[in-house]
Amino acid sequence: MKLRWGVIGSAYIAVNRVIPAIQKSERGEVAAIASRGIEKAQETAAKLNIPKAYGSYEELLADPDIDAVYIPLPNHLHKEWTIKAAEAGKHVLCEKPAALHTEEVIEMIEACKKAGVLFVEAFMYRLHPRVARAKEILASGEIGELRAVNSCFTFNNAADAGNVRYRQEWGGGSIYDVGVYPLTAARWIIGAEPEAATVHAFFSDEHGGVDMQASGLIEFAGGVGMTFDCGMWAAYRQGIEILGTEGRIELKGAFTDADPFIVHTKDGARSEGPFEGINNYTLQADHFAQAVFGEAPYPYPPEDSIANMKLVDACLQSARMRTRVVLNG
Repeated sequence: MKLRWGVIGSAYIAVNRVIPAIQKSERGEVAAIASRGIEKAQETAAKLNIPKAYGSYEELLADPDIDAVYIPLPNHLHKEWTIKAAEAGKHVLCEKPAALHTEEVIEMIEACKKAGVLFVEAFMYRLHPRVARAKEILASGEIGELRAVNSCFTFNNAADAGNVRYRQEWGGGSIYDVGVYPLTAARWIIGAEPEAATVHAFFSDEHGGVDMQASGLIEFAGGVGMTFDCGMWAAYRQGIEILGTEGRIELKGAFTDADPFIVHTKDGARSEGPFEGINNYTLQADHFAQAVFGEAPYPYPPEDSIANMKLVDACLQSARMRTRVVLNG
């Protein structure tokens, strides 16, 4: 049995990452794609060998042969089309961040639950086996007690002034775009919800006033902290460092690549991996299908997206107000 996917929009990540990955998956197939204009939809469908093309999102949602939709639209449209998809009886895989505010995410999840459909926020990196392996090493005590997590995700796209990432009203900015990766990583590594956030950011008037770079401290219980930085006007880099009392785990390329990671202990350093032939996006599609077919629950429940958004909200509030923000439950 294969899950029949419809894709709402022809964003770069859809065309170059998610659609090819679904087509390579064991449990999914891309049955249709929709765009705001039929010409774009037909062009993308022909390029990627997708059977159906629609000139509106509404037409795709009305197709009875579509089981689930993938939504790679600009952030401010996630809520609207998730709810419309749920009302049409379609399961939803929505690009990160799920929405612009916690209240929106709650409304989206409630709509999906009411319709009896699955909602998943597309953090594909968390499904990679090295994530589970890193947590296993941490839990084993091999690197001692956890003291801190450091993470980063930066790139330089500042010259593309018309990019949707620089539209504040559309949910632009580095925290929404790449900061969400370190923030979710801290929560699954530490295994708890944060207590407070303090973030300093560079807001660029040249780019719609969005945060082009942000650096922050996320506080957890027991004196454990997570420091991070994210940016869209800086040299490319990404990674996670998990620091313990007796060693550390270093994951370079943590959010997009499948490189081995390094475990540093008192006895030296060793490589874990390589993890060859694994596509995070394909894993995501197969886990999603298994959950829809009732074979296994999705590893991250919809409520996880609410917790993600609460932290993002706190980080943006801290950056804009230049103050420490306490999270309450």
